[in-house]
Amino acid sequence: MSERVPDPRSANRPPLAEQIGAKAARKLKARKHGAEGVWFGLGMMGLVGWAVVVPTLVGAALGIWLDKNYPGSHSWTLALLTTGLVLGCVNAWRWIAKEAKAMDEDQEVDDE
Repeated sequence: MSERVPDPRSANRPPLAEQIGAKAARKLKARKHGAEGVWFGLGMMGLVGWAVVVPTLVGAALGIWLDKNYPGSHSWTLALLTTGLVLGCVNAWRWIAKEAKAMDEDQEVDDE
């Protein structure tokens, strides 16, 4: 009988168990992050948009109500609309920063 000659390419390859473990880890990662596609991105844009729009509209509505009931020398509508816009932008900024930090932490865990 002839002896089996080892394939020179297999010298640098990890054992079969490690290959299977790595493939299983990649599959689990793909399942976990697979839903984050186009719809996920559009959903995030929608959430950020609402995080800005809602405080802006609440500020404008409150300003209109104050201008009707308590008229003064300055416009409550403009002041509260601007305040709502700033608060909405700060809210969206904090939310995006929190999500980015969570994604970075997930990436670090996946890389280990």
